[in-house]
Amino acid sequence: MFSDVGPLELVTLAVLATLLFGPDKLPEIIQNVAGFLRKVRELSESTKDEIRSELGPEFKDFEYEDLHPKRFVRKHVLDGDTLGLDEIRATLDPRAELAQAADAVREAADDTPGRTAAPKPVPLTKDTQTGSPSRATFDPDAT
Repeated sequence: MFSDVGPLELVTLAVLATLLFGPDKLPEIIQNVAGFLRKVRELSESTKDEIRSELGPEFKDFEYEDLHPKRFVRKHVLDGDTLGLDEIRATLDPRAELAQAADAVREAADDTPGRTAAPKPVPLTKDTQTGSPSRATFDPDAT
């Protein structure tokens, strides 16, 4: 609870409390504060037990610390898959359907009758022959 309070700060608080309340009333005030904290803890535990009993037997292991957003995300999303996220991811992932479609296309392409050899590759370099051109110099469809 007070893990970030150092020894120097505790000594300072003790000296300040002794100066404010005096050495004769200090033990009585410490007892009152300790009793108050005990009652608050008892009230908190009884409230938690009452809420658990009202929720029913399926929530008997319910911890209120799990309601903290960081712990909730860590418990339900990162640690375990209680929300069904794996099923949602698998349903929305198109890779399986795409793989099936690609396999079907490959099978259909392999099974085509009268399939010819691979087409002759088209050269991508410019042909610079100085002889007679093998192509027409005009487009007959354009006229």
